[in-house]
Amino acid sequence: MVAVCPLISHAELCSPGHPPSPSASFPEGQMDSLLSIISSQRERFRARNQELEGENRMMQHTVQALQSELDNLRADNIKLYEKIKFLQSYPGRGGSRDDTELRYSSQYEERLDPFSSFSRKERQRKYLSLSPWDKATLSMGRLILSNKTARTVAFFYTLFLHCLVFLVLYKTAWSESVGRDCAAYCAKKCV
Repeated sequence: MVAVCPLISHAELCSPGHPPSPSASFPEGQMDSLLSIISSQRERFRARNQELEGENRMMQHTVQALQSELDNLRADNIKLYEKIKFLQSYPGRGGSRDDTELRYSSQYEERLDPFSSFSRKERQRKYLSLSPWDKATLSMGRLILSNKTARTVAFFYTLFLHCLVFLVLYKTAWSESVGRDCAAYCAKKCV
C-alpha cells in the first residue's frame, strides 16, 4: 500500500532505481499512526469475515435441514398415495383424481419400477451426449415415424427422388449413347 506523503514526489516513488526507504520518508509518529490504523482495519475485516463465515455455516446447515425435511415429506406423500391407491382398489370405492394424486402417482410408479426409471435416465444421458446433427436427425426420424401422414409423405418423397435420379441417369446415358452412335455413323460414312 502506497501512502501519499508531501515530502516525496511522484517521480521518486515510481523510479525503479531508487526506491525510497520507509524510515527515511515517513516520520516515526506517522508510521505508528499508520500501523495502528492498518492493524485496526485488519482486525475489523477479520471479525467481519468470521461473522460472515458463521452466517454461511448456519445457512448451509439450514439448507441441509430443509432439504432432508423436504425429502422426508416427499417420501411420506408417496406412502400416502400408496395407501390411497390401495383403498381405491376395493370394489365400490370409485374416486376422483385430483392434482395432488396425479403429482405423486408418477413418483409412486417410478418407485415401483426402478428399471423403467433407469432406462429413461440412460436414454436421456445418451441423448445429451449426441452431437447437434445427430439430435436433429433423431428428431426428424421421430417426427416422421410417429405420424402416419408423415410416413406416407416421406415414402412418396423418397420414391419421387429415386425416380428422378433414375430418369436423370437414364437421360445422361441415352444422350451419351446417341452421341457415340452418331460419331460412329459419321466416321463410317466419311471413310
